[in-house]
Amino acid sequence: MERRVKAVIAYDGGYFKGFQKQKSTTNTITGEIEKALNSLGIKDSIRGSGRTDAGVHATGQVIDFNIPPFWSDLSKLKRVLNQKLKYIHFKHISFVSDDFHSRFSAKKRLYRYIFKTKKPSIFEQNHISYYPPFKKELLIKALKCFEGEHDFSNFIKTGSVTDTNIRTIYRAYYREYKKCHIIYFEANGFLRSQVRMMIEGAMRVALDDWSLEELKRQLKNEKKSMSKPAPPMGLYLARVIY
Repeated sequence: MERRVKAVIAYDGGYFKGFQKQKSTTNTITGEIEKALNSLGIKDSIRGSGRTDAGVHATGQVIDFNIPPFWSDLSKLKRVLNQKLKYIHFKHISFVSDDFHSRFSAKKRLYRYIFKTKKPSIFEQNHISYYPPFKKELLIKALKCFEGEHDFSNFIKTGSVTDTNIRTIYRAYYREYKKCHIIYFEANGFLRSQVRMMIEGAMRVALDDWSLEELKRQLKNEKKSMSKPAPPMGLYLARVIY
């Protein structure tokens, strides 16, 4: 009898066209994982805690799928999968109850965005973004605006279809680590490209290209004057909390 497992994975999104399977390409994270699973006699489709855009990375993405009884040794399964996959790494695999769902069972998700104010080197450019020098105090104020429950209809990629665009941001904050600047968002969930659009909005304020009042008006859905997302390469799905 098949059993359900939960896996925590990391991946370099720079090598893929996104997490979700697509009709136009086979080069997706889901596609690569399912190809590896199929080669091991595991035919189930995987479910993820959330979709990440092309170029976006993960250090703590969560997926779940069913495995046949001959794969009861999860340590071996993890080892074999990591031998087969490139730019995707299985960190943990564990048995879960049949009603577990990577997306719907999740309570919180944490994203972090890493950027520099000096152009990243060729060894960093796929993993760290760039913004010009900015005003930290304005960035902190801008991020604070996102905390709480909001209708993020003006911070979502055009063409997205959802039941509701209301999400709750528990924390939005900034940290500096050595020569890197890091923005964190913790929420009950995120819409498509929402994190990247919030980052771009906050950075526009921090760069004096936009006022806090303009950001607030867009957040209140009074006026939309910005629809550009931040570059994807600095964004990481860091953790999913159940």
